[in-house]
Amino acid sequence: MEQTKAISALAALAQEDRLAAFRLLVSAGPDGLPSGTIAEKLDVQPTRMSFHLTTLERAGLLSAQREGRHIRYAVDFGQMRHLLAFLMEDCCANNPEICGLADIKPPRSSSL
Repeated sequence: MEQTKAISALAALAQEDRLAAFRLLVSAGPDGLPSGTIAEKLDVQPTRMSFHLTTLERAGLLSAQREGRHIRYAVDFGQMRHLLAFLMEDCCANNPEICGLADIKPPRSSSL
């Protein structure tokens, strides 16, 4: 991943509603969720959520598919993997197993 694309993706995630939406969509899996459902689950006004989802889509983190009057958003897991790989590229002198990341289990968040 190019540095400019990584910066764009990280900037898009650096906002509370967008980060919450991204995490919700990660947990939803490849089928994603309609924008209205995302707004409802996160208690965010639908128009404001649409703005945030569009920002994440432009940053390459989400894909959008129109379904009639609604838009279904899903995480682009390939792009997410590229971003994570970019962030970890030089981990422990190119020996990521030294970092012990496989042993780390993220805490369960009650917000999702």
